Amino acid sequence: MIPSIPATPHPDERRDVILRTSGLTKYFGTLKAVDNLNLEIRRGEVFGFLGPNGAGKSTTVGMILNLVEPTSGTIEIFGRNLKDDPWAALRRIGAVIESPAFYPYLSGWDNLEALAISIGNVTRAKITDVLERVNLLDRAKDKYGNYSLGMKQRLGIASTLLRDPELIILDEPTNGLDPAGVKEIRDLIPQLAHESRAVVLCSHLLHEVELVCSNVTIIKQGVTLVTDAVQQLVTRGQTLEIKVNDLAGAANLLSSLPWIKSVKIAGERLMVEMPPERAADVNQALAEHGLYASELVNRNTGLEDIFLQLTGGTSVD
Repeated sequence: MIPSIPATPHPDERRDVILRTSGLTKYFGTLKAVDNLNLEIRRGEVFGFLGPNGAGKSTTVGMILNLVEPTSGTIEIFGRNLKDDPWAALRRIGAVIESPAFYPYLSGWDNLEALAISIGNVTRAKITDVLERVNLLDRAKDKYGNYSLGMKQRLGIASTLLRDPELIILDEPTNGLDPAGVKEIRDLIPQLAHESRAVVLCSHLLHEVELVCSNVTIIKQGVTLVTDAVQQLVTRGQTLEIKVNDLAGAANLLSSLPWIKSVKIAGERLMVEMPPERAADVNQALAEHGLYASELVNRNTGLEDIFLQLTGGTSVD
């Protein structure tokens, strides 16, 4: 017998790129829902995908899940074109889109067991494992209809883990949850990525996105506005808050410096947008002109503020 030769790993798999879209575009008639979208998501990453109502997020997710046919562009999952063998890619993806749906009269365990039978080759030990992972093992025998919203969302995530997906897509997983439920989901999401998966998170709770996501893409009307690391975005929007004896004089002086982006007077303080590493230069410039700061405090602009600036003050989906 001729021994089988293992396939050579695709270069993208070696670099841990799980999902890449190139020039992804979708028209519905004359409406361009997604315009030349380029994404790259790597193993171990929690990726935030954000945009206002009608931005094209749901259409993009539909194309990634092979539910919507792209007009043009490509989707590569695990280094291979989705069109070449959709099922080979999709069996490695788990998704919770909007609210998960289960049989209300069955227990959490029985719902997962029914799903496991349809998937095939899922052991009872695996069901136990995923329930424990989402902190539902002690409520596994309770009816799904009696679950809280947070428990229902966690059971939805557990259902995606039955086949050990390497890419998990979560659409509004904290929608409608109380603060305790939001925290439970927030704590769970990074754990999933740390298990060598990638997680794509679509959420309107931008504070939560800022806490759990490593990178984000923000789109509007199908067009990418920014793709960057979350930390880079919030640092880019850093502001130096200054309390000084002569606000007007200090504002005029700082506005003349070429590396100062903007200066605003807010009450008894100046809000100076500038590179964060140049705070000492600001203090020196003020002192050289007889202006003495009693307070200099760095303030990071939150992801929500950045989102509103980029999208023109539009609320998120």
